Amino acid sequence: MILKYGQSLQSWIHEWFKPLAYALILLRKDGLPCIFYGDYYGIPEKNVHPMKEKLEKLLWARKYFAYGHQIDYFDHPNIIGWTREGDYEHPDSGMAVILTDGAGGSKKMNVGKRLANQTLYDCTGNISKPVYIDSDGNGVFYVNGGSVSVWIKKENNYEENK
Repeated sequence: MILKYGQSLQSWIHEWFKPLAYALILLRKDGLPCIFYGDYYGIPEKNVHPMKEKLEKLLWARKYFAYGHQIDYFDHPNIIGWTREGDYEHPDSGMAVILTDGAGGSKKMNVGKRLANQTLYDCTGNISKPVYIDSDGNGVFYVNGGSVSVWIKKENNYEENK
C-alpha cells in the first residue's frame, strides 16, 4: 500500500508533541529508534515543517549519552522523566530526560554516581540554567511547558561537537 502524505491515519500528531514522543522513542533503554521521513524533512503539501534540527539533537544525545541503567520517574500525571546512568564503554555517558504535556516544572532525579558532582545542561536548548548534581547523584531538573529537556554533561555541547 502506498501512503499519501506520509501517514496512514487521518489523525495527525500536534507539532509541539512530536519532540516529546521522539524523546521517548529515541532515549529510553527499550525504545525502538524510528524517525518518520515527513518529520525529519517536512511535508510541504501538508504544511508539516521539518524537525531536522530538533531530531538531530536527540539522535546525538542517543548516540553518545543514552547508555546504562535506567530509572523511571513516572510519578506525576503531566511531568515525567527518566535517567540513564551511563557506562564505562561510553565516556561521559549518562543523562536525565524530563518532559511535560502541561505546564513547566521540575523533578528531582538521580543520575547515578558517575555523574555526581557534575554540572549538566539541557542539550535541547530549552532551558539555559545548568543543573548541579550533588555527591549522591541527585539533581533537580527543569522543563518548560509542553516540551522536553535532555540533560547531559556541560562539556558535551551539541553545537560545539556536531
